[in-house]
Order: sequence, then C-alpha cells, then structure tokens
Amino acid sequence: MPSPPPPPPRNSLNESFMGNGNHAPQQVGTKQRHGGGGGFPRLSASSKALVLLPLLLLAFIFLFMYPKEFELQAMLSACGPPAAEPAAAGVAVVRKPDFRLLIGVLTRADLYERRHMLRMVYGLQLASPEEPLAAHVDVRYVFCRLYKDDQRVLVPLEILVHDDVIVLDGCEENLNGGKTYTFLSTVARLYADEPYDYVMKADDDIFLRLPQLVASLGEMPRDDMYYGATIPCDSMDPFREYMAGMAYALSWDLVQWIATSDVARNHSVGTEDMLTGLWLRIGDKGKNRFNAKPAIHDYLNPVPVDQCEHEFMPSTIGVHRLKSNPRWAEALKYFNFTAGLKPSKFYKID
Repeated sequence: MPSPPPPPPRNSLNESFMGNGNHAPQQVGTKQRHGGGGGFPRLSASSKALVLLPLLLLAFIFLFMYPKEFELQAMLSACGPPAAEPAAAGVAVVRKPDFRLLIGVLTRADLYERRHMLRMVYGLQLASPEEPLAAHVDVRYVFCRLYKDDQRVLVPLEILVHDDVIVLDGCEENLNGGKTYTFLSTVARLYADEPYDYVMKADDDIFLRLPQLVASLGEMPRDDMYYGATIPCDSMDPFREYMAGMAYALSWDLVQWIATSDVARNHSVGTEDMLTGLWLRIGDKGKNRFNAKPAIHDYLNPVPVDQCEHEFMPSTIGVHRLKSNPRWAEALKYFNFTAGLKPSKFYKID
C-alpha cells in the first residue's frame, strides 16, 4: 500500500497563536508536537524579528530621543526661521545708565512747602518720556535731626509717601556748622555697597535742569573730580578758589576720602563751600576741576549784585537764589515747564 501523502507545512506562528482553522488554540501545558515540553511555542527567526523590532524601537526612543529632547528642539529651532528681535516683538530695550548721580538737597525740616515744589519740579524731569535721562539720578532731601514734636509726625508722613528723606545724626541745623561734612561722610557710609559715580550738594533755592546737568556731567572724569560754578564770581579759573555752595559735585572717591580724612574732620565748621575747597587743597585732591559757569548762575536781580548773576539762557543748568514762589514761577515759565498740561473740563488756566 502506498504511503499517505505528507502533511502540508505548518505555519508555526499562525497555528501557535491563531490555530489552523480546524482545532482550537492550544492550552498552556499542552505538549508541542516537536517540542516535547510545556510553555510557549517556539518562534521562527522571522517571527522573533517581528516581535522584537517594535520593542527595540521603543527602547531607542526612550534611551536616546527623550534625553535629547531640548537639544533636538534647539536644533529644530536653529533650522527654522530666526526669532524676532526684542524691539520687533514690542519689548522695550532698557538702556543701562551712563552713570549714577545722587543730589542731596540740604534744607530744613520745617520747609514742607519748598520740598513739595521741588518734588514736582524734579519728579517731572525724572519721569519725562520725551527727554529720558541718560543717567540714574536720585534726589534726596537732607536735614539734621528732628527737634520739634510736629516734625516727628509730619516728616515720617513724608517718608511714608515719598521715601526720599535723609535725617542726619550728629549735626545742628546750621549749614556752616558742619552739616555739609556730616552729609558727605554719611552718604559714603549709607551707600558703600551701591556707590554713586557723583554726589552733588545743592541748596533748596536752586532749580536744576536735570537733562542739561546729566549731559554736562556725562563728559566729566569719574575720579578725583570737582565740578561747579567758580568763586570768586569774576573768575573762570576752577583752581583759583572753590565752587559755589549753590550746587557742586564730587566724584565718589572724593566723597570716600572726605569721610575718612582727618583734614575734613578737623575743618568741618565754617563757610561750607569754602571749606570743601580747603579740604581738597590741603589733601591735594580734586585735580580734575570743571567750571560750569555761566550755565550755573544766580537769579538776576533788578540791580545786579555781582557777576554770578545773569539772565536765564536756553543752556542754563541751574538757577540759584529762587527765594520766593514768584521767582520760581518766573524760571519755570521761561523754561516752559507746564507745556505738557492737557486741556480738561476740570480747569481753565489762561
């Protein structure tokens, strides 16, 4: 009798997992026809490849792609269109100030109205969007310790609102009694961690035009510098005597020297602007001196007193001896200080 024909070749993968169409899928524990033992069916090399390939792909993604996620994004960004510049995106570019200036207005605690006006005059200039300053400027109002009950209430109110007051210890309210020395030596200590480039001592009856002052100081050296309006009035030589006390500036290194020098400490009482010149002369300091006249000058009286007085000029940096509100109004009108006032139904000013 002839032998029966051989069975058709088996598809081990299909038969193992899906059956052959005539038999139910094998149960775990059933002996394989060619394996001789229990467990999962044996897979051919091609079947193993089909199973392992997705697993290897997943492993590659987790091991190599995710740790490089940000690197990959950076590479893709570099290949894409360039990012918009900050200005094009509407973000304002903040310019670093050319220098830092502290203006100490030496005044008296009782002069509340004067400080109110000065805050308006300087505040408008500091906040002007039409003429932004190239420097960082701070204005502080300086007086000696409070000695009246009303001052101990009203000055703290100012501090709460404006935070621009320096109350000095160890001095009496007398400009020629050591107040300037106390101011400069105190500033050197208060701002030791964040020094200014220049410190200016100013009277409370001078109107300083900050843009013009900043432009002038911007051309000055940062060290060993003494700046102001020369005395005597008929002299333009900054080395002859000293700078008028209406407003003069010192570089930070000179302020530090004054704070630690026996020369200044031992000659602190007397005509204050004259003493400042004396300190620098004895200490061989202030080799870089600059005369700002005629841009810094006194108010012109009907009958002039000296050559420090003259009329307002477009180039004026500071006007001194504004002793009354009418004088302040005259100066502010000349320099068109109220030009930014907008029409309103709430007021009418002829």
